[in-house]
Amino acid sequence: MVAGPPRSDVAVPARVTALAAGRPVRAVWENEMGGLTFEVGADPDRCFVKWAPPGGGSDLADEAVRLSWAVAFTPVPRVLDQGADDEGSWLVTAALTGQSAVADRWKAEPRTAVTAVGEGLRALHEALPVAECPFTWAAEDRLAIARRRAAQGRLDPAKWDPAHRSLGVDGALELAADIPPHDRLVVCHGDACAPNTLVGADGRWSAHVDLGRLGVADRWADLAIAAWSTEWNYGPGWEDLLLDAYGVRPDPDRIRYYRLLWDLGA
Repeated sequence: MVAGPPRSDVAVPARVTALAAGRPVRAVWENEMGGLTFEVGADPDRCFVKWAPPGGGSDLADEAVRLSWAVAFTPVPRVLDQGADDEGSWLVTAALTGQSAVADRWKAEPRTAVTAVGEGLRALHEALPVAECPFTWAAEDRLAIARRRAAQGRLDPAKWDPAHRSLGVDGALELAADIPPHDRLVVCHGDACAPNTLVGADGRWSAHVDLGRLGVADRWADLAIAAWSTEWNYGPGWEDLLLDAYGVRPDPDRIRYYRLLWDLGA
């Protein structure tokens, strides 16, 4: 499956029901690994609960730490609670102003949405201080993760973009070992796909969500994926607009590299 709004009714985990404490619960997002996000309650006390099954590959404790650091510098969710038990892990955050850039309203206005994503990503990169960031998302670290997954038989080229499938695992890892020099180090979002930018009623970006992989890296680690995600979410033809909104010219070599590294799952 592809991450997005749930395509069918989902069972509400017992922990989410307990955290809701009688308030209404609505599933709003489901990811490829079985993780779920629920909207709980109503304004002014509305919040969101992310829940991940055991072994789902999503470390919500790591995300809580990153959010707690980033919230001092830029609009991101404020952590209200985080924990884990035998059934899964959870992260509770306060609601923010705005809707996902892939909400129906913004999918109907792709130019506005794509511009907001590009401008929002530039603002995030400018706001987060590299020198003070304790987290990394460096290509070298991600490549090491990809190699471990390959050794464990956990890489499946059939799930990659068609441009990468013919490389096979060994060929992809060989190409990924040739890391391009940094263009500019920033604190990257780590999953800068369009859904993770919130857009306000005025059509401007308002916040960012899902920062579980936030860390210092070349800005093209984010830009390559943010631009790619415009095709997934709005159709072809929007990549240049996103880069224009960010304020950068296309860099084909770095775009190719970081999209390959993304497909390697690191």
